[in-house]
Amino acid sequence: MLTSHNFAFLLLLLTSSLAAFTPGGPTVQLDSATFTGVANGTLNKFLGIPYVKPPVGPLRLHLPQPIPRYTKNFAATAYGPICPQQAQTLVLPDDVPEIVREEFAGIGGPAPLPSSEDLQKKMKVDRLTVNVIAPASATPHSKLPVVVWIYGGGFETGFPASTDGSILVNQSIALGSPIVYVSLNYRLNVFGFLASKEVRDAGIGNLGLHDQRQALRWVQQYITQFGGEPSKVTLWGESAGAISTSLQMVTNGGNNEGLFRAAIMDSGAPLWLGDITHGQQYYDQIVKDVGCERSRDTLDCLRNVPFEALMSATNSTPNLFVYQALAEAWIPRVDGDFLKDDPQRLFMRGSVANIPMINGVNDDEGTLFSASTLNITTPDELTLYLKTYYVPGAFIAEIDHVLSFYPSDPAAGSPFNTSDENALTPQFKRIAAVLGDLAFQGPHRLFLQTRSDLQPTWSYLYKRGKATPFLGAFHSIELDNAYGGGDLGAFFIRFVATLDPSEPNAAVKWPRYTTKSPDMLTFLDSAVPLAVTQDDYRVEAIQAMIELLLKHPY
Repeated sequence: MLTSHNFAFLLLLLTSSLAAFTPGGPTVQLDSATFTGVANGTLNKFLGIPYVKPPVGPLRLHLPQPIPRYTKNFAATAYGPICPQQAQTLVLPDDVPEIVREEFAGIGGPAPLPSSEDLQKKMKVDRLTVNVIAPASATPHSKLPVVVWIYGGGFETGFPASTDGSILVNQSIALGSPIVYVSLNYRLNVFGFLASKEVRDAGIGNLGLHDQRQALRWVQQYITQFGGEPSKVTLWGESAGAISTSLQMVTNGGNNEGLFRAAIMDSGAPLWLGDITHGQQYYDQIVKDVGCERSRDTLDCLRNVPFEALMSATNSTPNLFVYQALAEAWIPRVDGDFLKDDPQRLFMRGSVANIPMINGVNDDEGTLFSASTLNITTPDELTLYLKTYYVPGAFIAEIDHVLSFYPSDPAAGSPFNTSDENALTPQFKRIAAVLGDLAFQGPHRLFLQTRSDLQPTWSYLYKRGKATPFLGAFHSIELDNAYGGGDLGAFFIRFVATLDPSEPNAAVKWPRYTTKSPDMLTFLDSAVPLAVTQDDYRVEAIQAMIELLLKHPY
């Protein structure tokens, strides 16, 4: 659920500030205001454009408020402030091999953010912004297809500058299918996904998803000015961004309001999500930690506590790299408004946008999130772990039934197809297989098996990087390809432009996925880098996991 891509951008955020007006830069007219961007070779960049009023002060923990119209000129020359980030901490046992520390260093999510006053101020501003990268030749009459990127980060961290769309847009120009790239930020952790009965009653659940929706409305209103075509928008996300993309598809009875015509989801699909009151324990903890427990209106109290106190309380809640791992504190939940039911049940009932889509996964999705569970060394401990954090309502017998399909033999675990190698503990590879199927492979397969015969669907399996010690083809490894001018990026560009990722003259064509022929384009390290394979791996195990989680959503 998180992207571990390009954390060096944190340094950029420490040193950059909103730039002053730069005469001579490219400009666009939005309402009665002139926005000045940055010319960068074949591209024009317009960065840090606010798309709603800053959700601070009286607007904290409220639905996003649109900006009625732009009236003041704006220097769109640098990325805007990032949204408040939850600190990520991964503590490895003292006796793990040094190579394990090396592999997980800098890859386990953004390291705890620097506590510089400058960055804290940037976070505190909490401006919600969009960024547009377009070919320099684009005009308001170009009508270019548009891709809108939603970053990952487990709904705890993430920011648009962690991935640079410049290479992708330049690649699209080279391919003769120029596109416009848009990225956005959205509220995270306690600011975006606070969950409780108080939140439900106030109608402010899933604020981060509401932010994304409002950004998509902004794209519809203004993207023409940058050369984009509003009717040709593809929504693209990875990890939490992919889950967000899928939730944008299932909300509103499946009516996407014309906001996007297609979707790309890397390592993410509609999750098994329970009621918003399942997050009550974290709400109550935050309320207590900031001293609001005696308030008559605890939610109003949270809106008014100092930012630093609220962030400190948030950082005391579980993150992706503590023991409970993917059983996250801050995730979307069923709020009765944006999500009226478990998202998986929604799309199974047909409440989903009927649009072309790509939904892919990496071979070893769970390894990245298993390093915090190295103290689990026996089958009984694994059963107790799953019951405690993932399916507390399930019977032990139900959990053990699912685990019977996941042998303790390291050769059967993840990283898959690596024999007995990478076995940090007797249960590490087994846990990695379980967590990968639970959060990624299971939702992915259920989504495709349910929807692929009803809407154009393509799927991929990314198996490059299998030699990475202990991680294999880990969660987010494909982003360097997608954003680095690779073949995956080329497929995505074709999909954004034509609604079909396949290259007509390619030696290996990317076929559609159907229940009768569940074809996946598989990315390999071998001399033959692409192959078409069947989605037929671990069928019994993944099906058992799906059934358990449909019965006991988190």
